[in-house]
Amino acid sequence: MADDNDLNLADLDGDEPMEVEEDEDVEEMFADDANNQITARELEAVYDIPVQVSAVLGKQTMQVSQLLKLGRGAVVELDRKVGEAIDIYVNNRLVARGEVVIVDERLGVTMTEIIKSDRAG
Repeated sequence: MADDNDLNLADLDGDEPMEVEEDEDVEEMFADDANNQITARELEAVYDIPVQVSAVLGKQTMQVSQLLKLGRGAVVELDRKVGEAIDIYVNNRLVARGEVVIVDERLGVTMTEIIKSDRAG
């Protein structure tokens, strides 16, 4: 499953956002600390592992009593402003930020930056 959108795992070890580059090869997508390349063929074993992808438009905290008062047509104000990037989670882990797009009458998300994570341990 070759794809033009690639990232280097070594770049995911901080907290800085990184721009998504579209011109790298799939083989360059994953590299260890010694810069040994892992080929797309070697990654085939993980291609069929399902992951949960969530796009979070915003959040709000409320009491149960407030929640129970909500009815049809109620508006819940979120913590984001119009035009602000949304958070993209994979298996409940923040991995990117992006923008909402419409694709064939469905909502979609385009990633605008990859979030580097600081892995302890």
